[in-house]
Amino acid sequence: MPRTIAEHADAVAALLREGLSHRSVESLPVDAALIAAASDRHLGRVLAADVRAPIALPPFDNSQMDGFAVRSAELGDAGATLPVGPMIVAGAGILDLPPGTAMPIMTGAPIPRGADAVVQVERAVPAVFPAEGGAVTLPGGIVAGTFIRSAGSDAREGDLLLQGGTRLGPAQWGVLAAAGVASVEVHRRRSVLVVSTGLELAPPGEPLAPGRIHDANSASLGASLAGLGLEVAVETLRSDEPAELLALLRAREFDLLITSGGVSAGAHEVVRLALEPLGVEFLSVTMQPGGPQGLGLADLGRGPVPVVALPGNPVSVLVSFEAFLRPALRETAGLRRTRRDAERLPLAEALDSPAGKHQLRRALVHGGAVHMIGGPSSHLLGHYALADALAHVPVGVERMEAGEPIEIWRIDD
Repeated sequence: MPRTIAEHADAVAALLREGLSHRSVESLPVDAALIAAASDRHLGRVLAADVRAPIALPPFDNSQMDGFAVRSAELGDAGATLPVGPMIVAGAGILDLPPGTAMPIMTGAPIPRGADAVVQVERAVPAVFPAEGGAVTLPGGIVAGTFIRSAGSDAREGDLLLQGGTRLGPAQWGVLAAAGVASVEVHRRRSVLVVSTGLELAPPGEPLAPGRIHDANSASLGASLAGLGLEVAVETLRSDEPAELLALLRAREFDLLITSGGVSAGAHEVVRLALEPLGVEFLSVTMQPGGPQGLGLADLGRGPVPVVALPGNPVSVLVSFEAFLRPALRETAGLRRTRRDAERLPLAEALDSPAGKHQLRRALVHGGAVHMIGGPSSHLLGHYALADALAHVPVGVERMEAGEPIEIWRIDD
């Protein structure tokens, strides 16, 4: 009996949980030069453990503005003219504010002991920084704490800075650097082998002989998986011989195998013929496009490895990745948010759908409505490339009218 999308998504997640249960970590330095020079090694990595702040952020009270550090009570309600002390610049030590004095202070400079507020230079008379020993007139009604960034206001020492399972992007690397963290433990990346199969496949750029097509699946799957931070190797098998596929697989080492093509019930389904005897199950999902699917653990000579076998049509591959592989791989990577957020927006025009299939249709969101792009056919890759959403038409729904709300996943990230 065919599975639903949800049932097959659960099965793929369970397979990867079992097959990729071995976890190891590595240490990455928090070094700006290395991050910039090897961004592919640093960005998108997933923390293996919580990181706590080794210091307070900011580590000292500092000025939010260019202005004058003062005791607010000395200005009262009416304001006051005060003698000017030495200027405090960013990077200076912490000074003392003499009573009855205003000290010029730059943004980010430490607040002197005794000061409880900063008055913007624009509010001073004159609106400049007088030399030390001069005088400045400042307004009254200044509240204690004005324009002061308090020590620990972003994070106190010992606070949870980043939670294990956090994906490290620019802001996360920035806060680690700001806290003085020297290195962090991250999960090692999984290695994935992508094998696109089919006697008809030709590489991009090669003139096409009659009956041949260019291999789109290697590029789309490779890009999709690399975007999840995996180590990806890609092979194209231009053969329908199961022995050739098995020889290719047994010559490689990988944590996960993903194939495209050769999974249906035809006479030359190379993936099915090669891997079904090794324990990979082939079945049907009530999804259009992308109905034929395969999954299981296969022993290729180095112990069992998880296999996810996808159909061969290019849109079926991308839709299957979104529905099954992306959430399962995000989960096994340790990420907290695994599934795409679902939205419900009105349809721009009516559509029809086969009652026995859950259709995932390419769509564009424009003007607050969902516009279909092309039809449901699995070969319309150009339409997928223009889409920014996948629209869901559930099993049992034969027609949806314009204005009716439809569930979508955004795919434009």
